[in-house]
Amino acid sequence: MRHCAAVLCHDKRSLATLETTLLELGIMLVKCASGQEALELVMAGRCSTLIVDFDLSGAEEVIRMAALLPPGQKPALLAVASRAWPGTGQAFQSGASRILYRPLQAEQLKEALMAERKNRNTNQRKSTRYEIKTLVYLQLESGTLSGVSIDIGEHGLAVQATEPVPVISDLAFRCILPGTDFTLQGHADVVWASDQGRAGLFFSKLTPAARKHLKRWLGKRSAHSRNKDKQKDKNTVRDLLPPEDAHVTFSVSE
Repeated sequence: MRHCAAVLCHDKRSLATLETTLLELGIMLVKCASGQEALELVMAGRCSTLIVDFDLSGAEEVIRMAALLPPGQKPALLAVASRAWPGTGQAFQSGASRILYRPLQAEQLKEALMAERKNRNTNQRKSTRYEIKTLVYLQLESGTLSGVSIDIGEHGLAVQATEPVPVISDLAFRCILPGTDFTLQGHADVVWASDQGRAGLFFSKLTPAARKHLKRWLGKRSAHSRNKDKQKDKNTVRDLLPPEDAHVTFSVSE
């Protein structure tokens, strides 16, 4: 994610404080005119922070959609509200990790961002994804949609399907973990999708047995990767793989 913050806020005083403080932290403020514009930045991985004014209509849905992203891809989610605002619990239920009260204070914002950055780094270390190639079957109302997995982690997987995957929740899926005879199946939320059939799925429902098998399989892959890295170090071979930019599309009601 780039060092920029998508900000959905129309209050001039709050915007001034946000822009000055974010600049001090080396974060560029990107002012969004609508919730859809903010979510487009989030889903495309172009921002590390999402700040939403909960006085605006549709603010809760913007946070809720962004909160569906897997931990490694989810930006810091901050809500701006007045101290007299009664919906604090509502903001947290939507997925906001912190609430910034008006009038905004620079130190309050800095503290929240530093804490979120620390949490994100911790989550990224815990949510390593591994490239795999296996058939994946998605159960839609219209029938079964097949595809090939791109990568997988403890919290979700990316797939390349034969046709565009709808952005929906509670999608049933199944696939066989390579090198085993275990069928991983459960339900997932589609958090992003492209016109070319690529999609990202966040596991929403997995049985304890499925999570145990997946964790064990990922552990073996991690050990294998460490061994490969040691061998590369001995041969002084280093591979640099640039991040891949993917065009994604989605819809959200205002």
